[in-house]
Amino acid sequence: MTLFDADNHYWESTDCFTRHIPESQLDDAIRVVNVEDADQDAGDSADQGAGVIYVGDRQFTFLADSFSENVGKPGALREMLRNLKSGMSIEENTALTKRSTPAFRGRDARLALMDEQGLDSVLMFPSLGVCVEHFMRDDPHRTYLNVQSFNRWIYEDWGFGADGRIYGVPVMSLLDLDQAITELEWLIDHGAKAIHLRPGPQAGKCPADPIFDPFWQRVNEAELLLTFHISESGFNETYSAQWGENPNPPSREMSAFQWTSFYGDLPIMQTLSGMIFYNFFTRFPKVNVVSVENGSLWVPYLMASMDKMKGMGRNGPWPGGRLKGRPSEVFKEHVFVSPYHEEDVAALAELIGAGQVLFGSDYPHPEGLAEPAAFRESLSGISEPDQSLIMGDTLATLIG
Repeated sequence: MTLFDADNHYWESTDCFTRHIPESQLDDAIRVVNVEDADQDAGDSADQGAGVIYVGDRQFTFLADSFSENVGKPGALREMLRNLKSGMSIEENTALTKRSTPAFRGRDARLALMDEQGLDSVLMFPSLGVCVEHFMRDDPHRTYLNVQSFNRWIYEDWGFGADGRIYGVPVMSLLDLDQAITELEWLIDHGAKAIHLRPGPQAGKCPADPIFDPFWQRVNEAELLLTFHISESGFNETYSAQWGENPNPPSREMSAFQWTSFYGDLPIMQTLSGMIFYNFFTRFPKVNVVSVENGSLWVPYLMASMDKMKGMGRNGPWPGGRLKGRPSEVFKEHVFVSPYHEEDVAALAELIGAGQVLFGSDYPHPEGLAEPAAFRESLSGISEPDQSLIMGDTLATLIG
């Protein structure tokens, strides 16, 4: 059975954004500053302890501990919940590991670990890199300066999948169409197989707005896989203050209300419904979308709601042309979902088809699986051929 993990991660090096930025422009870089000397760039010295992240002159707090040396070990959340059920106190749950572990930071060590884990291939996503775009949303120069540098770091340190094993997924932004197309052409020329876009609006518009069609035409021609990994989409800042909540909380300080209402489900639901109702897949039929680490609880609701609301909105505008057929059928043709391992994967496979479900471990993050292949334990009741689709065959076909 092919094992192709749709949700693997690295821990970034401290120069991941600055490496390819000229010294004269470092004031606009996303950079890590030594916690003992926060007014000077720390370079890789921050790896020996905590590092403070700055986006330009603004401190980045959403993932405040991204460069702490001690991080939750893979599978720590699952282990903690199991221990709490057995009576262990929260203080005893100190399942930590070193962020500098070679397999979390370097390609060769990771390939060796993948061999031990039985993984054939992985989509490799950023940890920090998918969460910074919102903090540059009003500054195209800063956005593309950092996006371009980061993507070149990915190419150098992880690769775009030329070996057929580690497919580093570069990040994209549509804040400026011309610069987005320029970066896209570089990615295509250097062999990228997939791109990442944060869920949510782009430059104040739906990402499927026809204004972005020149960009999507190149994605369609190159048959790149479009991924939407859970990100800091800025919905807390948009909505939380209106509810009396902290509009920009660190991830570990978000309230249960914020987790439920403004993070995760809402951005991906709005993004996918926007793409379907803007008739994106009629214009660009070779583009397939993968939802990564957004879970799947929202899928049945969204499909049912879209089918109903297509009729309710029949007399409204159709920016990409009137959609033909049922939105849920478009979803089942073009959208692939990587559910959380603890969810009802069999029910999801029955709803959208096993061929639209992808295994993702979130390794080595603490909320993921300690052993990626253990995801197969979530496939009880699913036939062997369908399990093969979920565990790797489908993604291997999608990535080409």
